[in-house]
Amino acid sequence: MSIHKGVEKVTGQMRRPISSLMSKSDIPNRPVLEHNLTASAGRNRSVNIEKVQTFLRDLERNNEKAWFDAHKKDYQSLIVTPLLDMVEAMQDDLAALNPALKAVPKINGSLRRIYRDTRFSKDKTPYNVHIHLVFWAGDHPTKSPGTHIALHQDGYGYGAGFWALDKDQLARMRAQIVSDDGAKIADAVAAAAKHNVPLNAPTLKRVPRGFDAEAPYAEWLKLKGLVVRNERKPYDEAIFNDEKKLRAHLVEICKQMEPVNHYLMEQVF
Repeated sequence: MSIHKGVEKVTGQMRRPISSLMSKSDIPNRPVLEHNLTASAGRNRSVNIEKVQTFLRDLERNNEKAWFDAHKKDYQSLIVTPLLDMVEAMQDDLAALNPALKAVPKINGSLRRIYRDTRFSKDKTPYNVHIHLVFWAGDHPTKSPGTHIALHQDGYGYGAGFWALDKDQLARMRAQIVSDDGAKIADAVAAAAKHNVPLNAPTLKRVPRGFDAEAPYAEWLKLKGLVVRNERKPYDEAIFNDEKKLRAHLVEICKQMEPVNHYLMEQVF
């Protein structure tokens, strides 16, 4: 799974559990609020982050269908419309990265569903109380490396990578680590860490069987995925309430995460 495994975790709380950086909000057959790209052309794309925080705070206190249905217009106007406009505006910038990232302006594209998958959870509250954005390389938002950003009522967090690699992907990554004594993966992780987004990935307790536990790169071999993510940060209203500054900020986050996504796409996927 992608960093998504783990956006709750990306944000200090990146398949969980890019939201655990993705939320389990990807339930089929849920009602989807429509986003009219034609109608949005030329419209102010600004987010009002204070009102978004208030909405999320109220949602947490009233996490039930009746309340959400009564406030669905607020969800549409405060969150869906401005964020999908923002995603659309980021497309060219993200396509120019290496790897190119997809910015898909629709719900369950780059804006993940707010509905929680409660089928296997003791917590039956129906809605996520954070907003999850994903920009991904590859073919699928939850099955590819990417950059995940989560907006919470008390701040935002972000990260990149892929949470749970499958058997073949792990074999490729471990072979690559052995081939250069862990140099490439170390460089990718260090590049993100320079921006205060450190390694935060699932690991084995021991070096996998068949590998040298005393090798200088042995700790890298314990990884079950490759994820970096930051501590949740407070919102800067001067950035989040200004369309151009916010777009530049989100694009810059994706650029900072580029080395991790590049490593995964070049060496693992």
